[in-house]
Amino acid sequence: MKALRLEAIGDLFVREVDTPSPGPGDLLVRVEACGICGTDRHLLHGEFPSMPPVTLGHEFCGIVEAVGKDVSDIAIGARITGDPNISCGRCPQCRAGRVNLCPALRAIGIHRDGGFADYVIVPRIQAHEIPLSLDPVHGAFCEPLACCLHGIDLSGIRAGSSVVVLGGGVIGLLTVQLARLAGATTVILSTRQAVKRRLAEDVGATATVDPSASDIIEAIAGPAGLVPGGVDVVIECAGVAETVRQSTRLARSGGTVVILGVMPQGEKVEIEPFDILFRELRVLGSFINPFVHRRAADLVASGAIEIDKLISRRVSLDEAVGVIAHPPAAGEVKVLVVPDQA
Repeated sequence: MKALRLEAIGDLFVREVDTPSPGPGDLLVRVEACGICGTDRHLLHGEFPSMPPVTLGHEFCGIVEAVGKDVSDIAIGARITGDPNISCGRCPQCRAGRVNLCPALRAIGIHRDGGFADYVIVPRIQAHEIPLSLDPVHGAFCEPLACCLHGIDLSGIRAGSSVVVLGGGVIGLLTVQLARLAGATTVILSTRQAVKRRLAEDVGATATVDPSASDIIEAIAGPAGLVPGGVDVVIECAGVAETVRQSTRLARSGGTVVILGVMPQGEKVEIEPFDILFRELRVLGSFINPFVHRRAADLVASGAIEIDKLISRRVSLDEAVGVIAHPPAAGEVKVLVVPDQA
């Protein structure tokens, strides 16, 4: 089969490899679609820990083609979305319910072979069935939606909350929709790209701002801003130093900041601890998707999340090398790899 292999930091190639066989508790899944994530670019450049050589791709959906001898509760031909994050289940973090903080955590597409391939091995426990009637490209959105859902859960958004989302990529645009579903009545998205500001308003943002056109702090939290004094919740989705710095200044006193975007490992940002102390801000990290993948899959299947407008294009495995090796094009939101794409 064909697979997109990270052979070393900076070395990404499509290779012919053997089709894997499922172990006793595994599924062999024919990949229908797999999303390209910003983390894949970080992996290529050595900015996120991984274990090359490895097949990338952690946002996948596909059809069960074979099962291991110990699997009896899922049919050949079922469509699944895979939760890529595999914890040990035995350590103190796992036993406390913090499986995303397991020191032995391993992820499909990062530490073990993933979904940028014709086939992928998925432990049965990591597979969630979704309807055969669902567009498989939609199924590839379950993993990023699950990560956003965890951030929303941590944020404490409730009916009537005011929210700022920093970043207009797929994570920001999914977070806008989840914030509205959680009950927020004011959801402001900040991004420099006009096409993404229009898209944010199409999917539920009540307002958008261009941080390059004015002082974003004044525009949102200033005396004459959209929410004078700041918002209840700020969710940083861009993974860049500038938006992380902005996040605490946009929250009201007693407000919450959730860091959802992934910055390169080792990059530093200056903060003012006195401001966090004096205004009693809650600053939280939100890492991956503990116990929420099933909820995300159900949300996608329900049609409650606008997905089609977030799809920029579909590419083949061969074309995916160039997409991952370069920054996203202007206005690009989500690129999907379809392994059999001509």
